Order: sequence, then C-alpha cells, then structure tokens
Amino acid sequence: MPDFLLELFCEEIPARMQAQAALDLKRLVTDALAERDIFAESAGSFVTPRRLALHIAGLPARRPASRELKKGPRVDAAAAAVNGFLKSAGLASLAEARIEKDPKKGDFYVALIERPGRDTAEMLAEILPPILKNFPWPKSMRWGPGSALPDAFRWVRPLHAILATFGPETEDPEIVAFSVAGIEASNLTYGHRFLAPGAIRVRRFADYARALEKAKVVLDPARRQDIIRYDARSLAHAQGLELVEDDALIEEVAGLVEWPVVLIGAFDAAYLALPPEVICATIRTHQRCFVLRDAASGALADKFALVANIAAPDGGAAIAAGNGRVVRARLADAQFFYETDLNVKLEDRLPKLAGIIFHEKLGSQGERVERLAVLARMLAPLVGSNGQAAARAARLCKADLVSEMVGEFPELQGIMGKYYALAQDETENVAAAIGEHYKPQGPADRVPTEPTSVAVALADKFDTLVGFFAIDEHPTGSKDPFGLRRAALGIIRLILEDELRIPIRTVLAQTLAAYRRFAGVVPANELFAQLLSFFADRLKVYLRDKGARYDLIDAVFALEGQDDLLLIVRRVEALGRFLETEDGANLLTGYRRAANILRAEEKKVMLAEARAYAAPFASDRLVAPEEKALSAALARASAEADTAIEAEDFEAAMQALSRLRGPVDQFFERVTVNAEDAELRLNRLRLLSALRDSVHRVADFSKIVGP
Repeated sequence: MPDFLLELFCEEIPARMQAQAALDLKRLVTDALAERDIFAESAGSFVTPRRLALHIAGLPARRPASRELKKGPRVDAAAAAVNGFLKSAGLASLAEARIEKDPKKGDFYVALIERPGRDTAEMLAEILPPILKNFPWPKSMRWGPGSALPDAFRWVRPLHAILATFGPETEDPEIVAFSVAGIEASNLTYGHRFLAPGAIRVRRFADYARALEKAKVVLDPARRQDIIRYDARSLAHAQGLELVEDDALIEEVAGLVEWPVVLIGAFDAAYLALPPEVICATIRTHQRCFVLRDAASGALADKFALVANIAAPDGGAAIAAGNGRVVRARLADAQFFYETDLNVKLEDRLPKLAGIIFHEKLGSQGERVERLAVLARMLAPLVGSNGQAAARAARLCKADLVSEMVGEFPELQGIMGKYYALAQDETENVAAAIGEHYKPQGPADRVPTEPTSVAVALADKFDTLVGFFAIDEHPTGSKDPFGLRRAALGIIRLILEDELRIPIRTVLAQTLAAYRRFAGVVPANELFAQLLSFFADRLKVYLRDKGARYDLIDAVFALEGQDDLLLIVRRVEALGRFLETEDGANLLTGYRRAANILRAEEKKVMLAEARAYAAPFASDRLVAPEEKALSAALARASAEADTAIEAEDFEAAMQALSRLRGPVDQFFERVTVNAEDAELRLNRLRLLSALRDSVHRVADFSKIVGP
C-alpha cells in the first residue's frame, strides 16, 4: 500500500516547541484523513531543529465510492435539531432530504449521503494547506511578501521548502500537489546547514532517512539524545570522570543540533572553590553544557561536556576552547557576584524584602518572613526542633532573594542563602533550614529530615496554602500557577516520611492568625474545610501511587475530625491488612447486615425520625435473648475497641469488633427487627445503630467496595 511523506523545512524551530509540534502534525493529518474514511497502518512524526516530518504508512491509494442513509429528526422537531441534521449530512436545504414514515414514531427526515470515490493524494492536497495555515504553534511569525496582510501565512520560523510524496514502494511516488505561502510542494529536501547543504531528491521514507543520515542529519530526536548521552559518558569515562545526568538538558540540546558531536571543554580549577550549585547553574544555564565530576570522589571536575552541531576538521579543539573561554568568563562573573554577596549579612538584607511583593493581596516578602518566623516557632516543638533556631532560619530564608547571585540564577533561591549563612557564622542547622525550606519540590526531590529544616519547610508551605486559599486563588483543573498542589504534597511527604504528628486544623488556624492585617475573601470555617478537603485529595493521590485502595482511603477520611495525616495513613494500612483476613471479612459482613437494614429504614422516614435511630437504645427494653446477647457483646467489643483506638492499635480494635459476627448472625436469624410494637422496633433499630457507630470509630465501612 502507498506511503505518505511530508517534510516542512524551515529556519531553526525552538527546542521547547519541537516535541509538541511533531505530535500535533501527526494528530491533525491523521484525524483529517479519518474524517474522510481514510485509515493507515501506522504513522510517525519526527523533528530536528530545521524540519518537521511526518510518515504515514499503509494508506489506500483511493477511497471507494459509498452510499449512506442518515436518519434525521422528526419533521415536527425544533429548528435547531433540523439545522444540525442538515449540517451533519452536508445538505443545503430540506429539499435535498426525503421524508420517511414510521407508524410508531411518526414521520422523520432521511438523507442519502453519496460519497464519490477519490484519490488519496487528491484529498491530502486538499487537507494540508488549512492544517499548515492554522498550525497550533505557541508563537509564530509572518515574513516575506504579503506578511503585512492580516491573513498572511504564519509559521514558527520562515518556511523554505515543503516535501510531500505519496505512492507505493514498487513505483516512483507522485508529488502531492499543493502550496502554502507561495511554496510549492516537491520531492526535495536539504541536508545539514554546513556539512551538506545541497538539495536531496527523495522517493519515500526509507530513502529519506538514509539520505539525511548521509547528509549529516539525524532525523529521530530520541536517537540524537542517545548519541549525546552515550558519547558524553564515554568521553568522560576516558578521563576518569562521569557525567552528571540531566535528562531535561539532553532533550533540549538534542533539539538544538542535527548532527550531535560531543566534546570536552575545561575551565580554571580555581573556580571549583565556588559552591557546586553555582558552577552547575553557570555551565547549564548559560552554555547548555553538561557538568562532569570525579568518578572516585564525586566532586565536580574542572571539565564539562558540550555538544557541537558540526564535525570540525580539528576534531573540535577550537570549539571546545571557545566554549571554555565563555564558561570561564561566566564563572568569573559568578565569582564576583558571590564575593559581593558575602560582604552583606543576610540580616542586613531583610529591609529590602519589604519592597518585594509576595502577592498583591498577601503583602510583601518582608511581611511573609515575619509570618514564617511565627509559624516555624509554633511548629518547632511538634517536629523536635528548637523554636529559636526555627524562627531565626525562617526570618532569613528569603533574604537571598535580594542577592546578586539569585538575581542572576533564580533557581538558586535558598541554596545561596545556606552558603551565605554558613559564611556569616550562622549555626549549621539554621543554614541547612534556609537551604532546604523549598523542599521537597517534586516527587523525586529529597525530603528534609533535620528538625529545624522541617519546621521552616512546613511553615513556608502552610503559609502559601492558607494565603492563596483565603483569597480564593486555588487550583482549577490543570492550572496551578502558585504551585499549591506541590505545596500540599510537600507537607504530606514531610509529615509521612518524617513520621510527624501534626494537627493540621490547628496549624491552619494559627497560620491564618499570622496574617495579622489580612482580611481574607473566604470565611475561616469555609477556608479550613476547603483546605482539609484539598489535603485529602492530595493524600489520596499520594497513597494511590503507593498502591493503597481508594475505598479504604475514603472509609478513613469519612470519619469526623481527621486531620492527623500520619494517623490516617496508619488507619488505612491497618484496615487494608485486616480486611484480607477472615476476621476482617466477618466484621465487614456483620456491619453490612446491620447497615443495610438501617439504611432501608432511614430512607422510609423523615430526617427527624431517622435521627431518632441514633439515640441510645434502652437495655431494659431488650426482650429476645439474641438481642440481649448482641447488646452484651457490643458493650465488650466497643470497650476493647476504644482502648485499642486510644493506643492507636487499629488492627486490635477491628479484631475486637469482628467478634460481633456471631451475635449479629444470631440476632438476624431469630429477631424480627421490624416488630409490630413501635417502641420495640425503634429500640432494635437503635441497637443496630449502636453497632454501626462502634464500627465507624475505626472507619466508615459503608465506603468499602467489593466482597
């Protein structure tokens, strides 16, 4: 079957746009073909800095003619329904439809849709121009003659050539005849800008990929990444070094070169006295180069790996030397910033924070650090930290925002504060807390364990969450501009991985109180409910990623007053283990028998009557031996369960309650709950309600699904 090959050859496509552009091209073209009942065996898209390519294999040469009878609305249907039918059927008016009669459903419109057979190449020529004209680049430009016109063709960078061929392997493919921006499609492409810039005539995809490789262009971005990674590791290993892995940078650099050539550059070893994070940021941010380290000690080396887009006659010596000169200049600047910053104490920088706005509705960073100091001091005893040290670290944790180094490298916030604190005789735990207060910033980031660091990190995240929720700026859908989901997940990881007992509701209230002059949009009680629900949702995501059952999480969260995250997780884990046992199955079965009857009765009556079932049952009104036995067993089991819950032994609590299975079964076999005597019936329902309430002290078993 025929294949289709499309290449859009242009000036350099920004690396950050390449992957999505390749996906968009494949999606738009294959969707447009599918709308015309043209389907392929496979499709793949590729991208280099100067070309966007699409290969669709196994297309039919022609779409056969077809007839379809499309049923429409009734003749008395609303105008909107009729117009929708005409549009979907491709009819200009009702005169082109016919009416069919149905004795049961009435008269309705029918359209006979006839599709003539068409060549696939003809349809490709029809669909490609509008796709390219409306291609969803994040940013695009107009150029050349007619670029001032409002409807001028736009592309990410000036488009130079279009390659479009279609045909079977056994024959020479035809050129798909279309044009955009005055550029006619052809069967020509071009090689590497410097190494092989001449035109290349292409027949089909296999020829295309081979020809580009000979012309020093690696078409597949994944293969370019593999070349960079393998060659960088090999060259580093040859010098007793190892590559500091950076997948994001490898992906970016692979989008900057068509023929990756890895080289090793060097800088003056004296710059190794700078903090390693400064060296990494300088080499990565300014030069898009890779940091190397000593394979034995792990210390940074005075060498780096760079990726050229050309195989130079001198083996790349001049390129490596040039990059080395630029890196040395950048490191000299960084050294100047660092030494300048060391001359000003962190505490002396605090007044400048008053001029940096945290958020227009939440005040300045200066006000924020005062809040953080209060919160960190309050949290300190809960995490085992000294309150004075936690408050000191919190007051200084944002001071490096006004430093020269963070002005140049914003990603070093906190990290530079740590180095300045150590150089200015702050204690090690205060310095560490300054450096770690943003952590953890993602699922792969390390969680601080030093108590002072934990206190300040928690304070920073609680302040962020409470402030933005109070002004009704919480995440919606996929949008989270203030990183509130990350902050909540950071708190969850700090609490669970450091095994902390933190009363969330109390901390939220004290965090809100720290906003002394602040009047929030959201009332306090509503704010706390929103935040606790937000924590619950984030914890569910965290636990599901760890393999916990969602229904068990819901069962524990349904209990009132659950704001101790560590205790919640322990309950969920205990519940999961217990339900896998025979005792667990007994408890669940007994609970469901009681709960199902109560639920059925509660549905029959008004709310006030349903609430009457929750009142204590009267022991002196129990008549049948089985209900008396259930009452006695319930008293024993509830007392044992309460003692176990107090000791936070949830499995023991559930085991005690599971022993109710026998008395419950006897009760239902020999006692009529819906007795004719209204008072007797009410008392028995209250007994079952007491049973349900006892189980709910551990978890809401009504949330548990499955057997």
